[in-house]
Amino acid sequence: MRTTCPDVPRAGWAVPEPGWEAGQGQACAVVLGSGEASPARLSAVAPGAGRGGRDHWRRGERAGPPPAAAGKAEQAEVGSWPGKHGPGGYVRPGHGSGAPESVHRGLGELVAISNLSEAVQDADLLVFVIPHQFIHRICDEITGRVPKKALGITLIKGIDEGPEGLKLISDIIREKMGIDISVLMGANIANEVAAEKFCETTIGSKVMENGLLFKELLQTPNFRITVVDDADTVELCGALKNIVAVGAGFCDGLRCGDNTKAAVIRLGLMEMIAFARIFCKGQVSTATFLESCGVADLITTCYGGRNRRVAEAFARTGKTIEELEKEMLNGQKLQGPQTSAEVYRILKQKGLVDKFPLFTAVYQICYESRPVQEMLCCLQSHPEHT
Repeated sequence: MRTTCPDVPRAGWAVPEPGWEAGQGQACAVVLGSGEASPARLSAVAPGAGRGGRDHWRRGERAGPPPAAAGKAEQAEVGSWPGKHGPGGYVRPGHGSGAPESVHRGLGELVAISNLSEAVQDADLLVFVIPHQFIHRICDEITGRVPKKALGITLIKGIDEGPEGLKLISDIIREKMGIDISVLMGANIANEVAAEKFCETTIGSKVMENGLLFKELLQTPNFRITVVDDADTVELCGALKNIVAVGAGFCDGLRCGDNTKAAVIRLGLMEMIAFARIFCKGQVSTATFLESCGVADLITTCYGGRNRRVAEAFARTGKTIEELEKEMLNGQKLQGPQTSAEVYRILKQKGLVDKFPLFTAVYQICYESRPVQEMLCCLQSHPEHT
């Protein structure tokens, strides 16, 4: 175990949703002890608790499960790799980090580790919470530092493109590092999770034993977890729902009303299901879309969250996505528009653009100057109505 800091008996951590840009954040590692006799090490590759982390937590954006694991705080010691805090330094709520709102009490102590390789060295469990565009670089840096017997779980909401089209983030980690990866997605607004308000989430794992292990580690009375073996679908839900949320934000900006937003959610869900059935290599269970990772997270994201909020401002102001990112997100990047671009390229490669009019409309409005008012045309002429 790492040395402790006696004047910080119970600090905690905050892991923001992807949005970190190169040079604006680093990553953090978490060390979770299962007891003095046989400590276990849990490393979380995630943005640090700096400016971006503070912004995410204060604004109630999505984060991962660590606050929900507060019930296991007595056995936890947490190390972070935020760089700016310096090697071996402690990050305390309201002390030293300059970000008192970024750290939620309840999960051990934060120890700043300046070297990523050191942070993940000999880790038993890894949690990945970084913007998906950095996953190749991070995996290349830590491959060989982590034992092959280690297990991982990703909270990354995004997809990548491969030679054959869709490439899941979990597949990239699995191929580069040679470890088994589970995924965690759900309707989990960060500040509500941190405040221990009841919520649910979904773990998808191709090896159920590993998914159940993460459930045992992370579940609390107010953070309930369902484990399913439909891991690819769980992961796709986390990525695709952000596209739908952008469409919902457009409709809010146009003042279309709740009935229209309900249509966006329903039609968006239908496109999510269709996309998964076409591009997932494994099984796709309709029941998975009824889990927290599916319809629950979709509803939450379409009524809250930064993708909806920025898209609403886009429709009302006429400013570009890039301008609004700078003004509203301190320069961080939205996942929804970027994912829509990746999905559009995959659909175009396969000649399927016309089959996904909502996904396509979001991309074209964001990047090809299609009038935002045509979002309504997309809904009116959607093939679900023929």
